[in-house]
Amino acid sequence: MKTYAIGDIQGCLEPLKMLMKKIEHDTPDARYLFAGDLVNRGPHSLETLRFVRDMGEMAVSVLGNHDLHLLAIAAGARKKERLGSLQAIFDAPDGDELIDWLRRRPLAYAESGMLLVHAGVLPQWTVEQTLMLAKEVESVLQGPDWMVFMQEMYGDQPATWQDDLTGTDRLRCIVNGLTRLRFCSEDGEMEFDAKEGLSEAPAGFIPWFDVKARQTKNDTIIFGHWSALGLLLRPDLMALDTGCVWGRQLTAVRLDDRALYQVDCQGLCTPDVF
Repeated sequence: MKTYAIGDIQGCLEPLKMLMKKIEHDTPDARYLFAGDLVNRGPHSLETLRFVRDMGEMAVSVLGNHDLHLLAIAAGARKKERLGSLQAIFDAPDGDELIDWLRRRPLAYAESGMLLVHAGVLPQWTVEQTLMLAKEVESVLQGPDWMVFMQEMYGDQPATWQDDLTGTDRLRCIVNGLTRLRFCSEDGEMEFDAKEGLSEAPAGFIPWFDVKARQTKNDTIIFGHWSALGLLLRPDLMALDTGCVWGRQLTAVRLDDRALYQVDCQGLCTPDVF
């Protein structure tokens, strides 16, 4: 069975269906890995959640920052204002079921020697450590006190990982690394303000994947999140957020040979939440 990794969908269901039709012409029994941000900004967040959920074991999706935003609204940690296509989830008869399904998605997933995350991996972390740290947060999100954690999740501190971090600081740092990271310093200090491309790196910061001492430099990391970066394929990286919701492309890569599949999203997906 061949597996394909797909970048951020953000409620752009029609481009996703078009992309999968292309893929399934070549691979009728394809399996899919989604790099997170299934929802928000695009027009069909409810339908996208249902579509991916109904794929069952044929799909794995890690949590992205926009997915966590939806969970935070559900937990009362964010106001229900300017919800755009997220409003339909709260109005749907199966809305609670979808929220419950979403909070049980992983933050990191590994197979075939590759690691899937939404945004990045802090340079101090190995693949094994990343998976273990992700599970620490997953156990909270899937537990009875998940709403309490969502009230405490947001914040930029601590900006640097330390193995002896505890409590909310530890969990927040893990979430930020896996779902918000773009730039960091050589010693792993995270920077959250810059959202543009590589030429806009703040002074003293570099893309997380170019840190010389990165523990995962000999591994292949699949991620999305960074639409201004666009498609970047290297032996150690697959950056797959190609800005579908901004009218660019939705991208998939077949993992065994890195065959590239794309659809043009112009006119098919218009952002309604910024």
